[in-house]
Amino acid sequence: MERFTLAVVAVVYGLLAFGGLPPFRFDRTGIAIMGAAVLLLAGAISFDAAAAAVDYRTIVFLFGMMIVGANLRLAGFFRLVTAGALKWAHSPRQLLGVTVFVPGFLAAFFINDVVCLVCTPLILQITQQRRLPPVPYLVALATAANIGSAATVSGNPQNMLLASFGQVPYSTFAFYLSPLAAAGLIVDYAILSFLFRRELDIPVPASPLHPVRRVHKALLYKSTFAALVTVALFFAGLPVAEVSLGAAAWLLATRRVRPEKIYREIDWPLLVMFAGLFVVVGAFEHAGLDRWLLPYWSTLQQWGPAALVLATTVLSNMVSNVPAVMVLKPVVVQSADPMGTALLLAATSTFAGNLLTMGSVANLIVLEQARRAGVIVSLREYARVGIPVTVATLLLTVAAFRSM
Repeated sequence: MERFTLAVVAVVYGLLAFGGLPPFRFDRTGIAIMGAAVLLLAGAISFDAAAAAVDYRTIVFLFGMMIVGANLRLAGFFRLVTAGALKWAHSPRQLLGVTVFVPGFLAAFFINDVVCLVCTPLILQITQQRRLPPVPYLVALATAANIGSAATVSGNPQNMLLASFGQVPYSTFAFYLSPLAAAGLIVDYAILSFLFRRELDIPVPASPLHPVRRVHKALLYKSTFAALVTVALFFAGLPVAEVSLGAAAWLLATRRVRPEKIYREIDWPLLVMFAGLFVVVGAFEHAGLDRWLLPYWSTLQQWGPAALVLATTVLSNMVSNVPAVMVLKPVVVQSADPMGTALLLAATSTFAGNLLTMGSVANLIVLEQARRAGVIVSLREYARVGIPVTVATLLLTVAAFRSM
């Protein structure tokens, strides 16, 4: 049964890496469901053990934050904040700064995918109005949202997973990784400024940004208040799953907007993929295969942060960051320093998402919305920025963790 389990896990992760290619065309949620089903039906893990393997606290935390984010989005919060900042950008370099630092800050507290979903149309609008090339600003949005999301537990799904695995409090996570994320945003702006210096040095007459339409004031006040209280309670040390679920329940109870609209904003496939991968990894651990993997990771840890950063970067870009940190759960849990390992993997798996266009969902959201608007960002154009930004931020990560 051990060999069978290992084979199924290998197939699942192989399909996660290559399932999107034309011969397969599998979606990642379907891959996770199929893998969990095969392992359950074959008896590699019992139903009760599979249910116990699912980290419901992480799923509830993510679900609650999705509802909070959905309310903010429908209220117009993200559009209002971003448009307000863009209004003060009177030159290409100022616009680039706003595009890096405002979404980067928002992504630190709210899931980066939501930030990219809302900010991309605004970037396309203002670059069209001011007759600017949109590619530098679109790439800036994607890379900044990824980097900024490393700052807190609520910035992205992999942070939520790793904070759970390593039992890292919200405030501790932010204390160690928010300075690293801030430094990463500065590096991101510097690299973008250098690589697109010709586009940024062209004088462009400023034109006013059209005011944000459809701001739901009542919902805006309530959802903003709920978000601020939620983040404050996170920093106060209250359980994040309960806090986010309580905020979500309160927002749903206010009925300022039909619940059906909120539910449509939730990334249900991601939640289902989480559950499926928890079962797959649970079967992997149930078979004792995690003990087979650990010596290799222990060797990497002995070589220092750089080796672990490199291995995590490769794995994250093969199967994406969420499945990567799922399979690395035993590395965190059985590490001599679970909290430090979780923080290192959180920074690495997040920054590694900037390497190529397929590195993170945030990248795909920006590029797909741009494509629908007639703006094509090629793999080469993205990699021209993504590769040096990733290398620079990962070097910062290695240096930071060596000094800890």
